[in-house]
Amino acid sequence: MSGYLLALTGASGAAYGIRLMAELLSRGDDTTIVISPSGFLLLKEELGIECTPEDAAVKLKAHMNSRPWGKALKGALSVVRHDDLMAGVASGSFMLKAMIICPCSMGTLARVATGTSGNLIERAADCMLKEKRTLVLVPRETPLNEIHLENMLKLSRMGAVILPAMPAFYTKPASIDEMVDFIAGKVLDILGIENSLYKRWKK
Repeated sequence: MSGYLLALTGASGAAYGIRLMAELLSRGDDTTIVISPSGFLLLKEELGIECTPEDAAVKLKAHMNSRPWGKALKGALSVVRHDDLMAGVASGSFMLKAMIICPCSMGTLARVATGTSGNLIERAADCMLKEKRTLVLVPRETPLNEIHLENMLKLSRMGAVILPAMPAFYTKPASIDEMVDFIAGKVLDILGIENSLYKRWKK
């Protein structure tokens, strides 16, 4: 079984995807990244990471290495263009452990829900659904309209996991980083990966 596929799209919350990426790599998990054009814009706007598909791997590693949690990245990181429909992950025969779209825009969610595969992110998600493999979507939008809710319900019924970026406050987060860690930790929980990124509920 190959590693993980992580897609970053144009919803606010690029930090969630980067933190999740760092955690997977720190475990030694090979991780393939696909970033939509809007995803690149959000990386620049929210995190100050200005990159292209050609230099994204180097610049993302540099950003992660600059953070306390990104010092030891043992897994291999590869970046695939969002329009490369000849990539291995575009086929259902390519064995991935899981695919995570984090953050997931409402446009991406809608196209996955309707099987409209116009780019590699949508095609790979379609493959995960048809092969009955783990697909996690982390939408970040508010408020939600009826279309959003119907699309989420449709995908949930197909077997996808809908994990909205809704940080908890019972953990008493002292920083934005701790709120980001909570969501990354919840995704890792769904993937069956032990982690201590957030405080678990204890009475």
